[in-house]
Amino acid sequence: MFIGRKKELKALSAELSAWKKKTAVLVYGKRRVGKSTLINEAAKVFDGIVVNHLCVSSTFEGNLELIYKSVSESLSLPNIRFDSLFAMMDYLKTLDKRILLIIDEYPYLKQTKKKNEVDSYMQAVIDRLPENVKLILCGSYITIMKELLAEDNPLFGRFTLIQHIHDFDYYDASQFYSDLPVRDKVAFYGTFGGCPYVLENLDKKATLKENIIRLLLPETGIIRSHIENVMLREIQKTFDARILETLGNGKKKYSEIRERLGGSETGLLDKQLKVLLDMETIQKTEPINRRNDKKKQFYEITDNLMRFYFSFIFGSAGTITRIGEDRYYAGKIEKTLEQFISRRFEGITLQYFHRMAVQGKYPDIEDFGSYWYDDPKTKSNGEFDCVIKRVGELYDFYECKYFDRPMTLKECEQEEDQLRNMQGIEASGIGFVCTGGFEFESKPDYDLIDGQALYI
Repeated sequence: MFIGRKKELKALSAELSAWKKKTAVLVYGKRRVGKSTLINEAAKVFDGIVVNHLCVSSTFEGNLELIYKSVSESLSLPNIRFDSLFAMMDYLKTLDKRILLIIDEYPYLKQTKKKNEVDSYMQAVIDRLPENVKLILCGSYITIMKELLAEDNPLFGRFTLIQHIHDFDYYDASQFYSDLPVRDKVAFYGTFGGCPYVLENLDKKATLKENIIRLLLPETGIIRSHIENVMLREIQKTFDARILETLGNGKKKYSEIRERLGGSETGLLDKQLKVLLDMETIQKTEPINRRNDKKKQFYEITDNLMRFYFSFIFGSAGTITRIGEDRYYAGKIEKTLEQFISRRFEGITLQYFHRMAVQGKYPDIEDFGSYWYDDPKTKSNGEFDCVIKRVGELYDFYECKYFDRPMTLKECEQEEDQLRNMQGIEASGIGFVCTGGFEFESKPDYDLIDGQALYI
């Protein structure tokens, strides 16, 4: 069953159905995020022959030979050896057939030559693309694929459609376990994130605890292997793992990361952080009321699954092996897991506001995220993690509660009193988001969002 990606599927299907223009598509995103699944689903509407080729770690000539073989097999012909891709395209042009050529893992081909050499070659191929042939280039190495979009790259401006495929958000991810109660949906997303490959391997009939113990804690657990051998494989030689260990379950300033690594030299750290940012392993955040204030910028791990790994598993392989998965879960994870998930719930709420803004449910919304405050009365400062900015510098503050019960009116009023008593904060509106709902129906001054509303 194909899940999510409705917008991307519609756009890609339209490209593959239009024959009045040249089609060269670029699709990229991290490994196992669902790129091939999306392409294959869109290819179902293609009225012609689909050639799906996967590049390998070989020479340029070796990869070309394999492309020729893929084309020959798809056309049900003996293995044809062409002099070049140009010769192959000239041959395809003579056929009374419509052809979709998918070149997957293009970085393997790109890296067989010097910088931009293969891209220049591919530029010429695209410029001479026959009318009966459509081309898709696909790749998982994000930094390499992003090079194709740079203005100084030969392929710049050559693509008719560019799709950057991301992990599912909380809502699309929940379709993999749609029968679970709201609180469990939040817990599963907060722990395992939105990678389709990971979600497909979850046991929806088992508890969160059982899935963690079976899939994440054993050395040979499928999802732990995915993290260590796939998610970290591309970048593990170019960064200090202590950076991600430091970020773990929270946000950190640059100075905190530098201090944790125990060095005053910043050049190497800057380079490593850039790699992690380019790979979308980490992200840089800033309060919506302090945009471009470098003193208020924070780094955090992007993916919930990676957060979990570096919060609970990284560096503990020996301990897990010695005492066993069950005892390790009971001693190191169980007591703090709810707190970990509750912090992810704030991120889920921000994703909800993004969805609502796109759908026009909050027409005057300008921004959403965290809000930085300085309270001179108490000589303290900090962040509120879930705030909406409306037109006219108006800020609505939302308190997120990962409760297994309804929130009471008294609890809401107490939260409001604490907020109103803080100096340096001007709240134009107050809202509450609670997985367990609310004991009271409504109050004019409050925007109430229960757990069920998040998944409608």
